[in-house]
Amino acid sequence: MIKILSIGNSFSQDATAYLHQIAQSAGVDLLTVNLYIGGCSLERHWHNVTNQLSEYELQINGESTGELISIQDALQREKWDYITLQQVSQSSGDWATYQPYLTDLAEFLKKQAPSGEIVLHQTWAYEEGSERLREMAGYRTQEEMFADLQRAYLEAARSIGHCKIIPSGWVFQQLLKKGFKNLHRDTYHASIPEGRYILGAVWYEFLGSKSIIDTSFRPEEMAESTWLFLKEQVHREMKSLALTQVLH
Repeated sequence: MIKILSIGNSFSQDATAYLHQIAQSAGVDLLTVNLYIGGCSLERHWHNVTNQLSEYELQINGESTGELISIQDALQREKWDYITLQQVSQSSGDWATYQPYLTDLAEFLKKQAPSGEIVLHQTWAYEEGSERLREMAGYRTQEEMFADLQRAYLEAARSIGHCKIIPSGWVFQQLLKKGFKNLHRDTYHASIPEGRYILGAVWYEFLGSKSIIDTSFRPEEMAESTWLFLKEQVHREMKSLALTQVLH
């Protein structure tokens, strides 16, 4: 079984919403747990660790359990294969906001869960022309936001030992370039079902090391033609990625 723990927020909630179902449809045994606090930054995650706060909504395989737990508690529940970290989206392009919290979290996780490989989840840019893009994130265009967050995540990965980066934001950008627009549901979260499906497919290929083409899960609300198109596009983009250049 592949066991994935995400220390995140609503963006990791989006990314893991369909992941278990995608894997299950191909006979892959995968557990995904998301520790959810809306809008949670790396700084707040570290604050929660140092104070052992049970403020995270426990989400298992895309569903809320209603239970509140601490990071320490979550680390003890399973022998994790992967532990994902990410910055809150509005600060994702500002490298200065990552540290010292990212390094502190990484060192803590390496001691408390040595079997878990730390992976960064590269988030995505807000919708073009949105008020949130301009006023909260401070960008004129979504391309500017993506360029900054891509640089920040690369620097973040280098700062904690050249860890891997799940290229969610990069795949979103490639689909935008190809004219696929339905990626956001409120100008910043991933759309349902398309955006969430894309993210699940990216995570499945990246962490599961298997092709999304061979899976059969399709969200009920998604047209078959859209589903087949997205499977093919995500697989193509993941296959084409020059990992040593883009992700490390």
